Amino acid sequence: MLEAAECIFCEISANRIVDQNELCFVIRDGYPVTKLHSLIIPRRHIADYFDLTNAEIISANELLKSEREKIQNIDPSVTGFNIGINSGISSGQTIFHVHIHLIPRRDNDIKDPRGGVRGVIPDKKLY
Repeated sequence: MLEAAECIFCEISANRIVDQNELCFVIRDGYPVTKLHSLIIPRRHIADYFDLTNAEIISANELLKSEREKIQNIDPSVTGFNIGINSGISSGQTIFHVHIHLIPRRDNDIKDPRGGVRGVIPDKKLY
């Protein structure tokens, strides 16, 4: 795993930050799934969500809620959200600094959205 000095989120440029609080900040995803896809990132370099402090979780949740509201004000076509965290290599985590994906969804952005996050295992999406 990368040390903080080698971590892209620890070295993020201030001009990429769209919101922040004492313990976390928000950026737009560099490889967005949808328009306005955002990442909520704790300031402390820590790899796994399950190692966050309660204070960091509360700070991240505050930014999730405020960013959701901002996105809906920017783009009224947003009608839902996916929230996701990859924790560990087998989950698909590639940057080992916790980050929470806030992915805006719009009606008809895909043919059949049923199953939502279950789609990470395509054969298990529909049930």
